[in-house]
Amino acid sequence: MAKVIGDIAIDIEKCKGCEVCLAACPFTVIAMSKEVNSKGYRFAMKVNNECTGCTNCALVCPDGVITVYRAKVETV
Repeated sequence: MAKVIGDIAIDIEKCKGCEVCLAACPFTVIAMSKEVNSKGYRFAMKVNNECTGCTNCALVCPDGVITVYRAKVETV
């Protein structure tokens, strides 16, 4: 049987820190950074490996800065 695991990549230089993705993530994978990007915004960042690849974060991001990856892992 296969299990789907997910991962995300966030373009921190384009993130404006709106925090919409935080509310959309059912597994609290995303948090806001304490640092700021070159434009002066706190940016979203991945904080754990619980991502399932549900794409909620990418769908709600108004600037399209989140890319979601999915992979199937065979389990025994």
